[in-house]
Amino acid sequence: MGEKDGFVRGIASGGRTIDQATFDARVDRAAAGLDALGVGQGDCVAILMRNDIAFLEASYAAIRLGAYAVPINWHFHPEEIAYILRDCAAKVVITQADFIETARKAAPPGLTVLAAPTPDTIAQAFGIAPERCQLPADAQSWDDFIAANAPWAGAARPQTLSMIYTSGTTGHPKGVRRAPPTAAQQEALNEARRVVYGVSPGIRTIMAGPLYHSAPNAFVLRAARIAEALILLPRFEPEELLATIERQRIDTLFMVPTMFVRLLKLPEDVRRRYDVSSLRFVMHAAAPCPVHVKRAMIEWWGPVIWEFYGATESGAVTIVSSEEWLKKPGTVGRPSKGATLSIQDEQGREVPQGEIGEVYSSIDYYPEFTYHNLPEKRAEIERRGMITVGDMGYIDPDGYLFLCDRKRDMVISGGVNIYPAEIEAVAIALPGVKDCAVFGIPDEEFGEALIALVEPMPGHALDAESVGAHLKSHLASYKVPRRIEIAHNLPREDSGKIFKRRLREPYWKNAGRRI
Repeated sequence: MGEKDGFVRGIASGGRTIDQATFDARVDRAAAGLDALGVGQGDCVAILMRNDIAFLEASYAAIRLGAYAVPINWHFHPEEIAYILRDCAAKVVITQADFIETARKAAPPGLTVLAAPTPDTIAQAFGIAPERCQLPADAQSWDDFIAANAPWAGAARPQTLSMIYTSGTTGHPKGVRRAPPTAAQQEALNEARRVVYGVSPGIRTIMAGPLYHSAPNAFVLRAARIAEALILLPRFEPEELLATIERQRIDTLFMVPTMFVRLLKLPEDVRRRYDVSSLRFVMHAAAPCPVHVKRAMIEWWGPVIWEFYGATESGAVTIVSSEEWLKKPGTVGRPSKGATLSIQDEQGREVPQGEIGEVYSSIDYYPEFTYHNLPEKRAEIERRGMITVGDMGYIDPDGYLFLCDRKRDMVISGGVNIYPAEIEAVAIALPGVKDCAVFGIPDEEFGEALIALVEPMPGHALDAESVGAHLKSHLASYKVPRRIEIAHNLPREDSGKIFKRRLREPYWKNAGRRI
């Protein structure tokens, strides 16, 4: 179903393709079932799933009822999942077979747990034993749940956006809950997704990023409605992506910089093996992209690569094309339509042009948000109607924004501000380096000192001395970490963001300071 001449038409995942009419019918029946469980306007439906069609069905069924779809990062520990289920007061949690025991343990008493089988492609991608991919006999099947209901025929309700929980780098994750958009706001949001994400009618696209993140989530929820082909991959594999682009003539992608890094690490003959000339629009975001990485991608794929800067809370506040970026290497662009930027110091004063400060922003058409159950935390990040997520940066004379680092990641050593992202970008350029995390640790003399944890690529041998020599050849001496350690399996989200809090904690727990 949904394929002609080998080309996917519809939504494809795990060897299954579903056309729009079938998808809509399943969503209507799922909405009826959720309504019977008591899900109503403003309620929450939790989704603990890897990328699959059922994820989209559950999301749209919740939206149909005016409820919030709450995707949960499946990397979270059961305690973290339990916190989110309690915090959002979920009426139901929808999961996959291999997560069902985790969901049951995390669910408050009486919470309904529905589960879909785990597709073979996901099992293969993540090394899941076959027996864990089938539903236990006592499980409530998602497919049976859908089939048992007639299509929902209730009156139209105000449509919500997904309630995404922040990654929780400090304290518990916070749910970003937006008011349902007005008709005018929804029209503006759809236009923004066309301009920023490239999601326009008839595109052919792949999503390999996790749907629990805000940008991939927004991308696919729009693409599921208007794309000719939306192919959900279980995870990002560089050569598989290239092969799918060629085979399916993909024209639109959303990516994160770590995907670029991994693509560029492929042998040259492998990269040249695949035809990517069908690509017309490739957007990346979610983490800083080293200049040399982005330049190499533009040289390879052509000037089809765009970038935006934003956050779950703010939306996409800047955008930049390949042509602009090549003139301003390192920029994340100028304000997108409807966006306003302000660079402020600690006292909330605008800093002079070119000086580093904290980035505040607003988008005039975005529905207002709060942190679910934490309005005081929402108030803490606002100044004069603009919000910040803690990024530091500056605006150049032509109005282009350049980011330095997260405010909380900035290291003050001997009174000097040091931005780890700059150091990490240089380290990643060293052949054989897969990942790098730079952060501050307690130091009696300087207050903080830099440490770099460097993870090698499989089959590559690295040593601290060679990494240090590489950094010294590209950076001022005060930016070269005092300690360099070779590490393995750095904790990193699929978005490319390293869980630095987990890395810092052992160093700071007895230091008498919060991190």
